[in-house]
Amino acid sequence: MKIVAVLALDEMVGFELTIPGQVFGAANLIAATPEYDVRIVAPGRRARTDSLFGAVELRTDWDLAALTDAHTIVVPGRAPTHPDPPRIVLDALRAAHARGARIASVCTGAFILAAAGLLDGRRAATHWEHAEMLAQRYPAIDVDPTVLYIEDGTVCTSAGVAAGLDLCLQLVRNDLGATVAADTARHTVMPPQRQGGQAQFISHPAPAGTDILLGDTMQWMNANLHRPLTLADIADHAALSVRSLNRHFRSQFGTTPLQWLLAARVRYARELLETTDSAVETVARHAGFANAAAMRPHFVRQAGVSPVSYRANFRAAHPSVPTPAEAGSWR
Repeated sequence: MKIVAVLALDEMVGFELTIPGQVFGAANLIAATPEYDVRIVAPGRRARTDSLFGAVELRTDWDLAALTDAHTIVVPGRAPTHPDPPRIVLDALRAAHARGARIASVCTGAFILAAAGLLDGRRAATHWEHAEMLAQRYPAIDVDPTVLYIEDGTVCTSAGVAAGLDLCLQLVRNDLGATVAADTARHTVMPPQRQGGQAQFISHPAPAGTDILLGDTMQWMNANLHRPLTLADIADHAALSVRSLNRHFRSQFGTTPLQWLLAARVRYARELLETTDSAVETVARHAGFANAAAMRPHFVRQAGVSPVSYRANFRAAHPSVPTPAEAGSWR
């Protein structure tokens, strides 16, 4: 059985403390036999949650010594303005990493991993509101404020709060496969793989004096991924010039229409690879690429592996996802 140690420190966010237990505990209910032993670990076996979100005194059966046997350690967030944890905590995280334990952070828990030096030279995620602070405080880290989570070897980081659910579900997927992960997500009432990254949540103030909204156009793009859409096609649907479309799209969503379209096509290709038996060439065409060769570099850039490797890792048991043409307005 894999020990999952959730590190409880004073001033942590209470909700983030419970995320790993919810996901890994649900996976225990789904799997043929329980796979995880979830332990709340605290220095001195006591911790207190941040009063801003509701102060709770916590007592647990496990102190820092429990990190020695942990397969996975999850570090919930605290306000990044809090002092670094005591040296004994940072040393325990370093020792766990050195022996090969998988270490993950939720939201601003990335600041704790950074203080331990575990993120130096790595890509890392945290809540978009605190990404700039993390990058400034720890310049050796490649901070990406746009993604929901990042897996960099045995060190994983996630964005704000709910992205901790996404990351924990991904860890279950890595351990137990796509089918158990999908059933765990269903039990937890969340999507097996949430579309998009943090960019959709980052605040981009609308230009003064504009009331142009592009939600309908984004839905239309999503429903027509299989078509060879051009920037002019998208601009025509939005009833804007190409120049105005690019300006409004970037101001509202933090990216360009074609960049968003490319990311959406790769996301949809991932869905099809997970949930259908279609050949990779067919998947590429349904997702709007000319062929599999054209899709491959974009897929590798976003997913980190080739389409064939991705399917081998994440193929689900029950095909269910329609093509955009079949789905119509559903997408």
